[in-house]
Amino acid sequence: MEFLKKYKKQLEVVAAVLLLFVVIVIVDTLGNSVPRVIVSVLKKSCIYALIAVSLNLLNGFTGLFSLGQAGFMLIGAYTYAILTIPAGIREGVYYMYDGGALHFSVPLIVGLILAGVVPAIFAYLIGLPVLKLKSDYLAIATLGFAEIVRALIQWQGFAPVTNGSISLLKYPYFKKIWPFALVAGICILLIVLLLKSTYGRAFKAIRDDEISAEAMGINLAKHKQMSFVISSFFAGIGGALLAMYQTSLTATAFTSAMTYEILLIVVIGGIGSITGSVLGSFLFIACSEWWLRNLDSGKFLGISLPTVFRSGFRLVVFSVVIMVIVLFFRKGIMGERELDVDRIWNFFTKKIPAFVKSRFGKKTEGEKAE
Repeated sequence: MEFLKKYKKQLEVVAAVLLLFVVIVIVDTLGNSVPRVIVSVLKKSCIYALIAVSLNLLNGFTGLFSLGQAGFMLIGAYTYAILTIPAGIREGVYYMYDGGALHFSVPLIVGLILAGVVPAIFAYLIGLPVLKLKSDYLAIATLGFAEIVRALIQWQGFAPVTNGSISLLKYPYFKKIWPFALVAGICILLIVLLLKSTYGRAFKAIRDDEISAEAMGINLAKHKQMSFVISSFFAGIGGALLAMYQTSLTATAFTSAMTYEILLIVVIGGIGSITGSVLGSFLFIACSEWWLRNLDSGKFLGISLPTVFRSGFRLVVFSVVIMVIVLFFRKGIMGERELDVDRIWNFFTKKIPAFVKSRFGKKTEGEKAE
């Protein structure tokens, strides 16, 4: 019992992730009976949940405003794709460069790990000068880094390795939903455990007040660098999963708009909330890829719309929905809160029955007289 009380919050997050994983496995077992759009939404939601949590680790829990997430995702995606393309078919992929500069391949799991390690190395090197900046200057520097990475990958000088502007194909990828959910879930659990450790408490102290944190003996440079590197590691793994989801890889997809989307997910879910980032990811992807998609075809909730609303109207409605959420939930859906099983249990077992009894229950003679 002492163990359950001590690690209650961690177990609640683990239970939530496991429940989500079980739901996804059930959807996977249904096979072709599930619409393809739902499968696509679940895959992409798992990927974006991991990337949003990695960005929240940096922005929400450490207080470092970075816009370089798309760059680290791009490095991770290309690292995975380049290293896992089978050696026997490299000539067909790198047909413009005589099979490319590399003539070997690594297993899928090794490729996933390296997809996190390589961006982490870049983050360490970039973080040495960049993390001395603060606020908007740090955001501009990391955004510039992401754009430089995208330009270098398409540069002809690196084309024998990256294939230049030509797509990378035929690397191994997951076909089912559950591997995406499993990898994302394990990574998110590792981030949760990190935040519950002394390092996580140091990150939060830096976010709240750097001067006080330094006075308490926290090494600011060391912990900022650690947060930046760990966030980049998981962003790289998220980039590799996104490459698997797309099944073909080009650098043009990893623009600054992708970083803004992830930042928007973090804001919608709640800056400083792991649960909020996960919920925000599923809501964002479901709205943009599924629920509002029919607006462009002229139908919504079975109602045919006038022609003027058909071209690009989905983006207008989506923007209005985001504005409403930001206006009425200024701290996001979850704020800084996490999943609380006790609160949910009390809501269904106490508040709802009390409300029903007060509205529809039989009143005593004294209550009637009043």
